[in-house]
Amino acid sequence: MANFSKSTVPQFSVDVYQNEFLPEGGRDVSAIVTVTSTGGGTSGQRLSGPAGGAAGVVIMVDCSGSMDYPPAKMRGAREATAAAVDTLRDGTSFAVVAGTHVAKEVYPGNGGLAVADARTRAEAKESLRRLGAGGGTAIGTWLRLADRLLSSAAGLTIRHGILLTDGRNEHESPEELRAALDACAGRFTCDARGVGTDWEVKEVTGIASALLGSADIVADPSALADDFTTMMEQAMGKGVADVALRLWTPVGVEIAFVKQVAPTVEDLTGRRTEAGPRAGDYPTGSWGDESRDYHVSVRVPRAAVGQEMLAARVSLIAPDPAGGDPRPLSQGLVRAVWTDDLAMSTSINPQVAHYTGQAELADVIQQGLDARKSGDQDGATAKLGRAVQLAAASGNADTAKLLSKVVDVVDAATGTVRLKAKVAEADEMTLETRSTKTVRVKR
Repeated sequence: MANFSKSTVPQFSVDVYQNEFLPEGGRDVSAIVTVTSTGGGTSGQRLSGPAGGAAGVVIMVDCSGSMDYPPAKMRGAREATAAAVDTLRDGTSFAVVAGTHVAKEVYPGNGGLAVADARTRAEAKESLRRLGAGGGTAIGTWLRLADRLLSSAAGLTIRHGILLTDGRNEHESPEELRAALDACAGRFTCDARGVGTDWEVKEVTGIASALLGSADIVADPSALADDFTTMMEQAMGKGVADVALRLWTPVGVEIAFVKQVAPTVEDLTGRRTEAGPRAGDYPTGSWGDESRDYHVSVRVPRAAVGQEMLAARVSLIAPDPAGGDPRPLSQGLVRAVWTDDLAMSTSINPQVAHYTGQAELADVIQQGLDARKSGDQDGATAKLGRAVQLAAASGNADTAKLLSKVVDVVDAATGTVRLKAKVAEADEMTLETRSTKTVRVKR
């Protein structure tokens, strides 16, 4: 493990967990890369960030007509936005947007961002009284306005959005939403929340995935304020943005995939941007004091017993505040060694095995729920049974609890389940929304 951090930046470390031994002619190499950032969030010194006034946050509140059914949703949204505004640190740039079939600035309303202090927080909360429900839903327009507002302030290091919706994106096409996400990706991160049970899970999770944020359900509007407060506290804890996982591979090495596997499963393979000869960058978003795990899988050329090679070099890269070349923060090495020792070459690394199971868990939950919705009872039973088995084997108690609200568990160890005859819509949506959440491997 190498570390290039200085006292003026958050300290990043990279640890690689793998079985580096391959049988003669073996080609597939997998590694779990644990990235840890310290001193970049609320506990330490920052490169730049909220405490220094270099953060911008835009809160996008759904104000479509359905937010008045029941009225508790609109009331909860106002209270949640007020709570989020109260959580802003002095010096943070911010704005509030009302989203319907169009996007409207609520505060400060001048085409830019306000700077948080006692006066602007009070003004922003007063402006929330004007929020009312009426109109349709076109989320892409909300995101594009958030991007314009965040772009209006120079020198922002952290650019973040919080988006709340209660319905489906009915007033623009899926292609228009995708175009907006493509335009905003890499420009700001965004947490997305669905309130109630009338929204589309794949839309909300798709927004969060594209913009490297979190997604969740808030079934009860009374819980919105606590959720918004937590989201804003996390945003205020970020100390460095636009960090990339850079993967360099030697000649002849093919990349199978690059995935984030903790705290959630997120496939980054298709998001690669070239970064020089045989090197590519995979976006990871903003970081505070936290640790994440990534699964890197590569295919190396065949080799004879006794040979060894560097299969990949993994680095953390951050932009240079002065505008120079990106700075390496830390790096780790993935190796391949060919052996005729059967025990060594067939041993599965515990971390790789654990996260392979967690990725499968996320997949089979989605497949099982899709089968259930389509009326395929046998397929749903088989997939959700496998999910129960995987959750039990990996100690993912939270997912196991969510599964138990959709199926009756006969035997968790074998994955024997029965579909429940009646399932609350909120329980099914919660399982789908949180299906990608993983548990960390026990070291």
